[in-house]
Amino acid sequence: MAKKTKKIETPIDKRETFVSIQKTFADSGLSVSEKLQTLYALQQADTEIDKILQLRGELPMEVEALENEIVEIKAKSVRLAEMIEEYNKFIAANKMSITECEDLIEKYKSQLENVANSREYDSLNKEIENQDLLRQISEKHIAETKERIFDKKKELEVIKEKLAVRNEDLKAKKEELDTIVEATSKEEQMLRANRDACAEKIDERTMSAYEHIRHSCTNHLAVVPVFNGNACGGCFNTIAPQRLLDIASNKKMIICEYCGRILVNPDFE
Repeated sequence: MAKKTKKIETPIDKRETFVSIQKTFADSGLSVSEKLQTLYALQQADTEIDKILQLRGELPMEVEALENEIVEIKAKSVRLAEMIEEYNKFIAANKMSITECEDLIEKYKSQLENVANSREYDSLNKEIENQDLLRQISEKHIAETKERIFDKKKELEVIKEKLAVRNEDLKAKKEELDTIVEATSKEEQMLRANRDACAEKIDERTMSAYEHIRHSCTNHLAVVPVFNGNACGGCFNTIAPQRLLDIASNKKMIICEYCGRILVNPDFE
């Protein structure tokens, strides 16, 4: 019994164009006419969705940017608070060091009253000087650290004010965006449902070409009707008479030789 030869499918190239799939375009469960009409319906749904997204303008990106900025501001606020806490611990440690120095100074001073010789006297005075120097160093550290705390607290106040402003901005932007989304949500939902229904009927290779052409054009049009009787509806270059007849027949996929878009019968409108 002869073995069946398994058909090897060529991997889909994300750079697929309508020209590269022209030979296999008719290999589908849909007729060429139905496939062209489905592609055009898909394009119309995408165009209307694009219009809705354009209404939102830069708002989604502005909202995202504000949210990211607020996260960064909060993180900086936490870091400053941690620094202030560390500074306070450093001050507390130096205060303890001062107390220890003062206790030792008092101890050595009391010992001076009972010294037996000059060598012991000089040694105790040297210790008193050292402890006094250590006390002064700790006092200097405390003064400098208090200045740093003052500066950090001022910085923290500025950050808190900035955070309050950004939160208000975010609230306003979100309300504006929510209003637009709410006003267009039902229409967008219907359009996306229509788009998905059309996309399900189209094979992957054709969809890949459609998406590639659509995203490479500034107006996002991959499938266009004939414009003004004899021109491409995408680039507006003149179409040859024979190609116009082929487009009107709905039996072939006709591609604009200038821009690579699929040209369809204006009756599809």
